[in-house]
Amino acid sequence: MITTERQIKPFLKWAGGKGQLIDQIALHLPPAFKTGRIKKYFEPFLGGGALFFWLSEQYDFESAYLYEINPSVNVCYQVIQKNIGKLIKELGQLELEYISASEKGKEKLYYDKREEFNVFLRRKVSNSVVRRTALLVFLNKTCFNGLYRVNSQGEFNVPFGRYKNPTICNEDNLYAVSELLQKAEIFCGDFAQCLEYADNESFVYFDPPYRPISTTASFTSYSKDIFDDQEQKRLRKVYGELDKKDACVMLSNSDPKNVNPNDNFFDDLYRGYRIERLNATRLINCNAERRGSITEILVMNY
Repeated sequence: MITTERQIKPFLKWAGGKGQLIDQIALHLPPAFKTGRIKKYFEPFLGGGALFFWLSEQYDFESAYLYEINPSVNVCYQVIQKNIGKLIKELGQLELEYISASEKGKEKLYYDKREEFNVFLRRKVSNSVVRRTALLVFLNKTCFNGLYRVNSQGEFNVPFGRYKNPTICNEDNLYAVSELLQKAEIFCGDFAQCLEYADNESFVYFDPPYRPISTTASFTSYSKDIFDDQEQKRLRKVYGELDKKDACVMLSNSDPKNVNPNDNFFDDLYRGYRIERLNATRLINCNAERRGSITEILVMNY
């Protein structure tokens, strides 16, 4: 029986994270979970990993294959998997610095650490992966809305969030995440790489950068690369290949019908598959009045 009481939580805030939708997604999991057929879990757009953390406490996968194309986020997962003790030491120091600083001191500290993080990004390669990860977690907990956004040069450019007392080092949760990641293979690569390992004992969950539902909803800059309609169509081809392998596949995305009832982009793209619409809340918007209930789509091949 599935329970939605979660204990291990994502260690990163994530725009579009699935924490708020877990209860609804749980109702649409494949029956193959109950029969024990699912042995492998795949998440080709890992991000905050909310569904992975929740499912891993409900089911004992033999293996998990996690893919994150953003190098900094990928490194973050690798460090938590392999160097959790050193990371917690770094985060504890950053938390102490932040909490003990004045209001102006907090802001200065934030921008100093943002520049230090961007130095790592400009170098492309760094041996200081623990420090780089600690800075990413620090920025994620103290920046505006917990966004990860980069400019055209690939530099992190989210402004200060003005949080007074954020939890930067959640030691217990980080150790729990590290333990969970011991059974995972973590890749920095394209979503199509999941085709190499997926088979008929696999559950694949796609949570790609969402297709903008309006001309102003153009937040696609988790990396320098844009996930446009051509990428959505390429993802559909991979979805079809997984279906041929008899893998169980689920995909989340925005619902264009929120803005235009006649926009059938996803209904046409995934024609022949089961499409459900879930109720969600728009949380990432600079205008509080525009944060409200919307629908998102869930596409399943079972």
